[in-house]
Amino acid sequence: MKLSANSRIGIVGGGPSGSMTGFFLLELAERLGLPIEVDIYESRDFTKYGPPGCNMCAGVVSESFIQTLAAEGFPLPSSTVIQRGIDSYVLHTSDLPVVTINTPVDEVRIVAVYRGSGPRKPIGDQSWSSFDHFLLERARQKGAHILPLRVTDLDWDNGRPKVTARGGHTRTYDFLVGAVGVNSATLEKFGGLGFSFRPPLVNKGFLSEIYLGVEQVQQYMGGALHIFLLDIPRLKFAALIPKVEYVTICLLGDNIDKALIQQFMETPEVRQCFPPGMEWSMTDKGCEQEAGQACHCGPRLNLGPAINPFADRVAIVGDAAVTRLYKDGIGAAYITAKACAVTALFFGITAPDFKEHYLPVIQRIAADNRIGRLIFWITLFYQEWNFLRRGMVQMVKDEQALPGPQRQMSRILWDTFTGSATYREILWRSLHPRFFLHLLSATFRGWLAHLHK
Repeated sequence: MKLSANSRIGIVGGGPSGSMTGFFLLELAERLGLPIEVDIYESRDFTKYGPPGCNMCAGVVSESFIQTLAAEGFPLPSSTVIQRGIDSYVLHTSDLPVVTINTPVDEVRIVAVYRGSGPRKPIGDQSWSSFDHFLLERARQKGAHILPLRVTDLDWDNGRPKVTARGGHTRTYDFLVGAVGVNSATLEKFGGLGFSFRPPLVNKGFLSEIYLGVEQVQQYMGGALHIFLLDIPRLKFAALIPKVEYVTICLLGDNIDKALIQQFMETPEVRQCFPPGMEWSMTDKGCEQEAGQACHCGPRLNLGPAINPFADRVAIVGDAAVTRLYKDGIGAAYITAKACAVTALFFGITAPDFKEHYLPVIQRIAADNRIGRLIFWITLFYQEWNFLRRGMVQMVKDEQALPGPQRQMSRILWDTFTGSATYREILWRSLHPRFFLHLLSATFRGWLAHLHK
């Protein structure tokens, strides 16, 4: 069972995984001289400000991935889509001085983007545009038909998947791709198609966009990503990400609620990153500035791979299938989108075809995530023990005078927090005897320094 001339392909979801799947299907089909039709269903308007255009993501993308996108035909217009280039991060730990870590290798940087058009229209003379809209437009330019319709039902029509959308729209396809993500109710409709698909397990995160203005963002955040390793129960990871006029707050943890958000926002480590006297009022959704509105959401986060994310004529891509644990979801969307397109065009669209050629890609990401869980457990262990935090901070301080490639702890922390390397690579580097000896030495010296205070 293969795609042929004039085959019709439907993609439900126009986020990064849907846009890139459509783009790669059309790109590869063009190289094969195979005319196909691609429809992408996306009811959200990514050009709108606020929740109507938002895809609930912190919007951190590694520069290496930006370069990969450019090589694939997605060169980002840096003046509008890229909010800010980030070439350092500031590490905040409980009761310890902050440490600024510059990118350990020149070409390893990250950038901040908005998945939609941002929380609200720019107040000053700034202008920005949506990362997701940019990708969707590239798919459109390649030949995809963008249908601004909300899908209401999925069914079969003589052995082919059929899509029903609002307004009485129905269309039958030779191949159907699910790119809806774990935050869409449409994902459940793929389970209703009758194959043994089970969505990923999820947890809930917290995102908030806080308005500071251009000058104050530069004054208090600069071009640095602020990372927090605080001894707060249930909090696994926290970051402040500077954009142009806004700062994005990103929290990951267990059962994030109003009390946990308030505890984080009121710590001295967080307070020093904002203007003095800034007051917050806590709501059921998160934190509100008294001086202005903020935008909040509690996105679901993929914790593991989906079960059987494909069948004859159907495949699931993006975080509805698998993603990197807590990091680089857009990069994982790219990997699954391209693997799905290659399988469908070069091998076939049956379940055995996807099992042989697409499933191994999902399994590699899932296997790396198992290592990631170990790394985050170790990170939490460091957060709980003061002498370990001191050792880590001392080692980072020691490394700042060294050439980039020799900053072992800095590189490990950078890659863990930014997703610039696989978890397997990070673990392998942390097991090097030289790294372990340096960490032991730094921990001992940090402990002695604390005793002599």
